[in-house]
Amino acid sequence: MDEKLISKKKPAFPITEMLSNYLTVEGRNIKIPIFYEDLLRFQGAVEIFDDNGKDTLWISCYYAEHERDEIEHSLKQMYAILHSDGSDVILPYLNIDSIDFCTFGNTKPFRVKIRNIINDNYVFLYVKKADASRIYGLELEHILSPNHINFLVHKDTLIEEHISGIPGDTFIESHLDKIPEQDKRALAKEFVKFNERCFVRLLADMRSYNYVIVITHDFDRIQYRIRAIDFDQQSFEGNPKVYKPQFLKENNALVQMSLEVLTPESIEQYKIEERSLLAKRANSEQERLEELINCMKQDEISFPEKIDELKYGLFELTGDVHFKKSNNMGEILSTALDFIIRNYKSENPYIIK
Repeated sequence: MDEKLISKKKPAFPITEMLSNYLTVEGRNIKIPIFYEDLLRFQGAVEIFDDNGKDTLWISCYYAEHERDEIEHSLKQMYAILHSDGSDVILPYLNIDSIDFCTFGNTKPFRVKIRNIINDNYVFLYVKKADASRIYGLELEHILSPNHINFLVHKDTLIEEHISGIPGDTFIESHLDKIPEQDKRALAKEFVKFNERCFVRLLADMRSYNYVIVITHDFDRIQYRIRAIDFDQQSFEGNPKVYKPQFLKENNALVQMSLEVLTPESIEQYKIEERSLLAKRANSEQERLEELINCMKQDEISFPEKIDELKYGLFELTGDVHFKKSNNMGEILSTALDFIIRNYKSENPYIIK
């Protein structure tokens, strides 16, 4: 796919009062005396290289002594709220091992390594500039995917929990050719389902470095799950193809493998399975999902030309006239979800109507 179809520099959209109220109701809003801008006040930094000596595009930051204690205390408080009850009881047992800054991409996040000094276990937190697109993406992932998403918002600052897994580009380059045939079929099935899920919920730009592969050992087999880790391109682009990972050149190896190990009938079956699961999740979280989409309908998270391109593109794919009547990305997403829910109910003979 032509990379020009994906916006190189997507603008950050502010959090509206309506979205902020939604986040408060859902327990996502917090009060912490630190902002993304506070972490930008580092006095110096050192480049970080991987085991092969390659520049990771991350730098390790250090701060003036009179600011370091206050910053570390606030970061520990964020950990306590994200992972515990928010009290200060656990703070003496935490240590901030590092604060790293990413010099690549739109969000330029900070990565904070927090270690428990009693047992040496550690976790990572990410501190970013809040963007409404990303927040919608995180919430939709939490509601519509099989993955639990843990994040908090503090005014214009976003705090995210680290999502563990092998980066997709690393897996494709170093592991894909080495896994046995049975594992290739399992991974191909997951890629088909991941592809369908991204398309239906309008999450774009799932190039291989924007998702991770999670491996779970289960008795005599290995299970694979593909998890998105970048949500900046939620409901922003106009071309329908960018919402399908299969059309992104970075995923060509996975696409080719899937076509080799799966029959067309299997691929269609897995698409139906994923659409059914999305419909079930949407139904079970109906109230929360409606509140979130209502926020999107009142929000501006894309441009008019992209909205028109997407709604007419989806109309051509589905024949559903409701897409043509959509006025914004929230209405387009609502129509997409209504489309799969309607089809799920009409096709399932066991649904009580």
